[in-house]
Amino acid sequence: MTDLSVASTAKRTTFDVDAIRRDFPILSQQVNGKPLVYLDNGASAQKPEAVLDAMDRYYREMHSNVHRGAHTLGDRATSAFEGARETVRNFLNAESTREIIWTRGTTEAINLVANGLAPRLKAGDEILVSHMEHHANIVPWQMIAERTGAKVVPVQVTPEGELDLESFTSLLNEKTRVLAITHVSNVLGTVNPVAALIEQAKAHGIITLVDGAQAVPHYQPDVQALGCDFYVFSSHKLFGPTGIGVLYGKAQLLEEMPPYQGGGEMIERVSFERTTWNTLPYKFEAGTPAIAEAVGLGAAIDYLNGLDRSAMEAAETGLLERANQLVETVPGMEIIGTAKNKVPVISFKIAGLHPSDIGTLLDQQGIAIRTGHHCAMPLMDFYGVPGTARASFAFYNTLDEVDTLFTALQKVQRLFA
Repeated sequence: MTDLSVASTAKRTTFDVDAIRRDFPILSQQVNGKPLVYLDNGASAQKPEAVLDAMDRYYREMHSNVHRGAHTLGDRATSAFEGARETVRNFLNAESTREIIWTRGTTEAINLVANGLAPRLKAGDEILVSHMEHHANIVPWQMIAERTGAKVVPVQVTPEGELDLESFTSLLNEKTRVLAITHVSNVLGTVNPVAALIEQAKAHGIITLVDGAQAVPHYQPDVQALGCDFYVFSSHKLFGPTGIGVLYGKAQLLEEMPPYQGGGEMIERVSFERTTWNTLPYKFEAGTPAIAEAVGLGAAIDYLNGLDRSAMEAAETGLLERANQLVETVPGMEIIGTAKNKVPVISFKIAGLHPSDIGTLLDQQGIAIRTGHHCAMPLMDFYGVPGTARASFAFYNTLDEVDTLFTALQKVQRLFA
């Protein structure tokens, strides 16, 4: 067997990963007779017991529809629901809870903004995205462009997987109306310099949206410091439940945008002659919301707030360093995306192996990764591959699990060799 004892520069910090792992019940199980090594965090992260308990407590002790309930359970549910909104506001450092809109996730949040900005767009206008975007930050803009006559223009990336800043600057012009950019690439792990990009865009009067789905599990963003007009993310990647996400938007822009959906809650007054809209944030929250899921997201953020974030980031850096050191132990393995500033994500290919075969054989050894195009087909086309295998790490993963992954990859490579 190929030796894994490569000299490591990764330090085992005082971050107590064993204690952290005990907070996540799912991590203690076995899969296919092997201890679970969960490395699919970029698709969806696992949930700490604090989140599970908060949602269970909501359903057992306070379930009711929120707002306008003239009874105690309604008051409890509303308090928990709006308390979670305040938790998100604080997490993002938004100015007001009026700027925090509940959505079903990042995808719905981007669709909401795209449709809301459509009245501002006309034929010839340009919407700037990057070549590394998730489909959720491409397709909604294409749909709006088709309706309005606008054009979606991609910013190029370098072979290393970094945004081509010269390309970005050259594409800014008087026709550019919107910049929609990912904070962190779900495929490459690249951390984009969004603050600098936003500053350039603002100098041209361009509206900016940041897709933070892959960033928030690793960093706590400050939307006021970034200066973005919109910031979106999903709960399930932030160790919270599925089915809920967040749209942060500057209040002035949200006030000017039309509602995305019609129905209950988002109205002020309804008559057959005319309907008027509710105030922010409820103007964009038609129907009964995902109450328990909002409570769960609030609990996830509270859990993260209880951790040493700098130590957490250091631990994740150690995981990525160890993975990069071990690439040389697997013949024919190539990392796709070698940006200098990355979160702990490695997308890779192994000569002669199909990504789906890699994923299947790793699963037989208890290791969960993701394979395919990762909802980023334009990026796959750029690299000339149909897809990749992707291992994405979280703070509850260990250096031993990194070693286990590469031992398994050696077995897979030998099997096909």
